[in-house]
Amino acid sequence: MSHLSAALQDLQVTFHARLAELRNTLLLDSLLEVVAAADIEKIDRQLGQFAAPQGLQRLAGWGMRGAVVFAVPYLLSQRPRLLGYYRLLLGFSQKQFYGREYGLDGFKGMEEQDRLSRQHEGLLPDLCHSLCTSAAYLVAHVAHLSQANVHELTLLTLGPQLRGGALNRLGTRATKEVFDLLHDIVAPAVTASGTEWIEVTNAAGRSVRIEFSSDPDICIRERLPSGNDRNLVAVEIKGGRDISNIHNRIGEAEKSHQKARKQGFVECWTIVGVSHLDLELAHKESPSTDRFFNLDAIRAGEGGEAQEFREELLSRVGISD
Repeated sequence: MSHLSAALQDLQVTFHARLAELRNTLLLDSLLEVVAAADIEKIDRQLGQFAAPQGLQRLAGWGMRGAVVFAVPYLLSQRPRLLGYYRLLLGFSQKQFYGREYGLDGFKGMEEQDRLSRQHEGLLPDLCHSLCTSAAYLVAHVAHLSQANVHELTLLTLGPQLRGGALNRLGTRATKEVFDLLHDIVAPAVTASGTEWIEVTNAAGRSVRIEFSSDPDICIRERLPSGNDRNLVAVEIKGGRDISNIHNRIGEAEKSHQKARKQGFVECWTIVGVSHLDLELAHKESPSTDRFFNLDAIRAGEGGEAQEFREELLSRVGISD
């Protein structure tokens, strides 16, 4: 029997820390804290203006305050970040909620920075009408709600958001590791470098630049005598260790490499964090990838794959070992 992935346990540790932080900023505890210090009469008055009477009556029958489900301008102005609480409760991802479809992108600063501009403060009534309409539908179509149920609903929406954020951070860390590794390999020929780029002079006396990019993750270009750049290698890094998700990640790498090919990149490499990758299947899923490398293997600096990676890189850049 194989060992369970330690990397996935690291994710859970990350989730735990992040959840503890969000409990007091974005989840039900945060709302209840604001309500406890607020003007209850003002809350009730605005609930009467924005919330459906049938919904309020139904919540009262369940022993719940209306503000737990229905958003009002007063509470959102007291703590703008609570917009995220109502978003989570209603089941919207950040991408959906702040996308173009609903025209709510200008409110994103409320959730992320706890900031409400004067312009958007004037738009709070319209926002709350929309939120309360969705909340009324929720209340009308569930058999029962309690504060525990509400907390569970927000967590169900929050889960994928936390996982996506954690995986993105892991991906960023893996990209930085590869970048540092590249720097170590080409160090004798480095003429200048920054936090996101390296310049070397190759055997032909030409400048070669290795730099971070968003798509691909790392690109290697040679400056020709004409002043034009020759795109040498596009590198996609999928550093996650979740084997169940690697095929989706390879599909993402393929999309990036297809763009890179159109930009004239001579070669495309994909570096993965999972062990025991089925290379035959991987090449079918990303036919644009010329070479697959394992992150742990090339990081180790020893062994066949690490040596092969080193030789391939030096050859493409055009410097001797």
